[in-house]
Amino acid sequence: MTQRFEVPLEKIPNSGERAFLKIGDKTLALFNVATQFYAIDDSCPHQGASLFSGRLEGRVIQCCAHGLRFDLTNGCLVNSAHLKVATYPVEVSGEKLFIVMGSGENHG
Repeated sequence: MTQRFEVPLEKIPNSGERAFLKIGDKTLALFNVATQFYAIDDSCPHQGASLFSGRLEGRVIQCCAHGLRFDLTNGCLVNSAHLKVATYPVEVSGEKLFIVMGSGENHG
Protein backbone atom coordinates (compact mmCIF):
# COMPACT_ATOMS: atom_id res chain seq x y z
CA MET A 1 0.00 0.00 0.00
CA THR A 2 1.45 3.31 -1.07
CA GLN A 3 1.45 6.18 1.38
CA ARG A 4 2.41 9.79 0.80
CA PHE A 5 3.97 11.52 3.79
CA GLU A 6 3.85 15.31 3.69
CA VAL A 7 7.12 16.78 4.92
CA PRO A 8 6.41 19.60 7.40
CA LEU A 9 7.31 22.97 5.87
CA GLU A 10 9.92 23.69 8.56
CA LYS A 11 11.64 20.35 7.82
CA ILE A 12 12.13 20.96 4.08
CA PRO A 13 15.88 21.49 3.63
CA ASN A 14 17.29 24.35 1.59
CA SER A 15 19.63 23.58 -1.29
CA GLY A 16 22.79 21.94 0.03
CA GLU A 17 21.15 21.02 3.34
CA ARG A 18 19.50 17.95 4.87
CA ALA A 19 16.74 17.06 7.31
CA PHE A 20 16.12 14.17 9.68
CA LEU A 21 12.60 12.70 9.58
CA LYS A 22 10.79 10.10 11.66
CA ILE A 23 7.89 8.48 9.81
CA GLY A 24 6.20 5.77 11.83
CA ASP A 25 8.96 3.36 12.86
CA LYS A 26 11.35 4.55 10.14
CA THR A 27 13.99 7.23 10.33
CA LEU A 28 14.84 8.92 7.05
CA ALA A 29 17.38 11.44 5.84
CA LEU A 30 16.10 13.97 3.31
CA PHE A 31 18.69 15.75 1.17
CA ASN A 32 18.37 18.77 -1.10
CA VAL A 33 21.15 18.61 -3.70
CA ALA A 34 20.99 21.46 -6.22
CA THR A 35 17.21 21.76 -5.66
CA GLN A 36 16.68 18.01 -6.25
CA PHE A 37 15.34 16.07 -3.27
CA TYR A 38 16.46 12.58 -2.21
CA ALA A 39 15.07 10.51 0.67
CA ILE A 40 16.88 7.46 2.06
CA ASP A 41 16.77 5.28 5.15
CA ASP A 42 18.98 6.83 7.82
CA SER A 43 20.58 3.47 8.55
CA CYS A 44 23.66 2.22 6.72
CA PRO A 45 22.97 -1.32 5.47
CA HIS A 46 26.46 -2.36 6.60
CA GLN A 47 26.12 -1.97 10.39
CA GLY A 48 23.24 0.45 10.90
CA ALA A 49 25.18 3.67 11.49
CA SER A 50 23.33 6.93 10.81
CA LEU A 51 23.83 8.33 7.32
CA PHE A 52 22.26 11.70 8.18
CA SER A 53 25.49 13.15 9.54
CA GLY A 54 27.70 11.65 6.82
CA ARG A 55 29.82 13.67 4.45
CA LEU A 56 27.92 14.71 1.35
CA GLU A 57 29.78 15.10 -1.95
CA GLY A 58 27.40 15.94 -4.76
CA ARG A 59 24.84 13.12 -4.74
CA VAL A 60 27.02 10.75 -2.71
CA ILE A 61 26.69 10.34 1.06
CA GLN A 62 29.57 8.82 3.03
CA CYS A 63 28.83 6.81 6.17
CA CYS A 64 30.68 8.17 9.21
CA ALA A 65 31.31 4.71 10.66
CA HIS A 66 33.32 2.93 7.96
CA GLY A 67 33.43 5.34 5.02
CA LEU A 68 31.05 3.46 2.72
CA ARG A 69 29.68 5.76 0.02
CA PHE A 70 26.13 5.55 -1.34
CA ASP A 71 24.61 7.20 -4.41
CA LEU A 72 21.48 9.11 -3.32
CA THR A 73 19.86 8.61 -6.73
CA ASN A 74 19.57 4.82 -6.45
CA GLY A 75 20.83 3.89 -2.97
CA CYS A 76 23.65 1.75 -4.35
CA LEU A 77 27.06 1.51 -2.83
CA VAL A 78 29.42 3.41 -5.14
CA ASN A 79 31.26 0.98 -7.45
CA SER A 80 29.24 -2.01 -6.23
CA ALA A 81 25.69 -3.34 -6.32
CA HIS A 82 26.17 -5.59 -3.28
CA LEU A 83 24.94 -3.12 -0.67
CA LYS A 84 21.99 -0.75 -1.01
CA VAL A 85 20.25 1.70 1.25
CA ALA A 86 16.48 2.01 0.73
CA THR A 87 15.47 5.08 -1.28
CA TYR A 88 12.05 6.73 -1.50
CA PRO A 89 10.56 8.84 -4.28
CA VAL A 90 10.08 12.51 -3.41
CA GLU A 91 7.28 14.48 -5.04
CA VAL A 92 7.16 18.26 -5.18
CA SER A 93 3.73 19.84 -5.44
CA GLY A 94 3.86 23.62 -5.34
CA GLU A 95 5.26 24.54 -1.92
CA LYS A 96 4.65 21.04 -0.55
CA LEU A 97 6.96 18.06 -0.48
CA PHE A 98 5.86 14.43 -0.20
CA ILE A 99 7.82 11.24 0.42
CA VAL A 100 6.19 8.21 -1.19
CA MET A 101 6.47 5.06 0.89
CA GLY A 102 5.30 1.51 0.40
CA SER A 103 5.58 1.47 -3.38
CA GLY A 104 8.20 -1.28 -3.38
CA GLU A 105 11.07 0.73 -1.98
CA ASN A 106 14.51 0.08 -3.31
CA HIS A 107 15.71 -2.16 -0.45
CA GLY A 108 19.15 -3.71 -0.48
